[in-house]
Amino acid sequence: MASPRVLPLIVATALLMENIDASVLSTSLPEIARDLQSDPIHLKLVLTTYLLALAVFIPASGWVADRFGARRVFRWAIVVFALGSIACGLSTSLIELVAARALQGIGGSMMMPVGRLIVLRGTPRTGLVAALAWLTVPALLGPVLGPPLGGYITTYWDWRWIFWINIPIALLGVILAGRYIPNLREPEPRSFDGRGFLLLGPGLAGFLTGATLLGLNLASPWQVVALMLGGATLIALYTRHARRAANPLVDLRLLALPTFRISVTAGTLFRVGVGALPFLLPLMLQLGFGLTAFQSGLLTFSAGVGALLMKFAAEPLLRRFGFRRVLTANAVISALFILAPALFTPTTPWLLMAFVLFIGGLSRSLQFTAVNAIAYAEVPSERLSSATSFSAVLQQLSGSIGITLAAMTLEGSGWLRGTAATDLANFPVVFAVIAALSVASAFLFIRLPQQAGAVLVRDRTH
Repeated sequence: MASPRVLPLIVATALLMENIDASVLSTSLPEIARDLQSDPIHLKLVLTTYLLALAVFIPASGWVADRFGARRVFRWAIVVFALGSIACGLSTSLIELVAARALQGIGGSMMMPVGRLIVLRGTPRTGLVAALAWLTVPALLGPVLGPPLGGYITTYWDWRWIFWINIPIALLGVILAGRYIPNLREPEPRSFDGRGFLLLGPGLAGFLTGATLLGLNLASPWQVVALMLGGATLIALYTRHARRAANPLVDLRLLALPTFRISVTAGTLFRVGVGALPFLLPLMLQLGFGLTAFQSGLLTFSAGVGALLMKFAAEPLLRRFGFRRVLTANAVISALFILAPALFTPTTPWLLMAFVLFIGGLSRSLQFTAVNAIAYAEVPSERLSSATSFSAVLQQLSGSIGITLAAMTLEGSGWLRGTAATDLANFPVVFAVIAALSVASAFLFIRLPQQAGAVLVRDRTH
């Protein structure tokens, strides 16, 4: 078996690929919209379709890993993601690009939670925060490298090349996983909850598709309402089913664990606000300020640098102040830096904007590390696969909701002011809305027990 440090670094290869993909795509959206002759707001479909595919298929990831072995599933997930990347690079229309992103999402739905499960099962509880930090350090190179790299490729070459970056990383991930990762699996995997999958998957797909289509004029209002109501009904039926099933697809009984319940509820609220930033910042900088994709990428990558550096300080901070105090205070600090871009203007010095985004990246990185770790503080080892699936579904839902909310607020502000949605004056109100959601999470984090997560940062030298 790989060492506790090597294991998360190998898994992080896949996360690096995914994060580079997301950050280069976000930076390139305005140029892709021009090339495909599409409304930039409609390009949110390219982001939300991927997140939607994740949310639909992630619930099955834990069972699939238990049944077929984590290493095998992890390697095949990387292959499917790479095939989706190739399809994205060959796309010539918005419909083709959206379909290719859905294929990427199917691969990503198994890649992320199964990779995290590999680390969780191969790491003792006292080393979990450090392992998760090592897991995310290479992955955080994506937001550092992605914006300037994607901006450069989009500005000086062709945006389709951004998807070919994934292929060599995918090959490396498949090779390393096959050599070093054990094929962890449950000797007696629980039975697959087929009924739950048929309720929850279509339910999430219907509701989120309807929410994404709001205001895009791509479907009639009645179709949108039908999708959302139908999806909500299926989700409600799944909730009833999960309370009765012996082995539900997403085990709602995990919410009885205080640290898990607060982590996923408050964490989801926080991520709704944060999830809109990769969509908003490139639009504002390129369409509002008139910057090129490369210039925009050179600014936004500073947030990735901040996130990367914080990973080395997260564990000492959590050991010194505790999870509850860090999560509560830092939710407020993060919200302030989410709001800060509302004050940017085309004349704001680049160095000042980069510094603000850098500090925001530091703060959000600390919050994610703490939330991701404390979620599993009380989860028994035999329920880890269910917990990772549950947590991952909500993470992707929050990102999709954040992007949809940001797009709707832009359109609503533009309608009220009689301007285009991407007019510069519409952005401040959107940053205010998403910052308010993030700061609201502090009122949930403060309910954590005083010693919550203490076992995760206990000094291992004693």
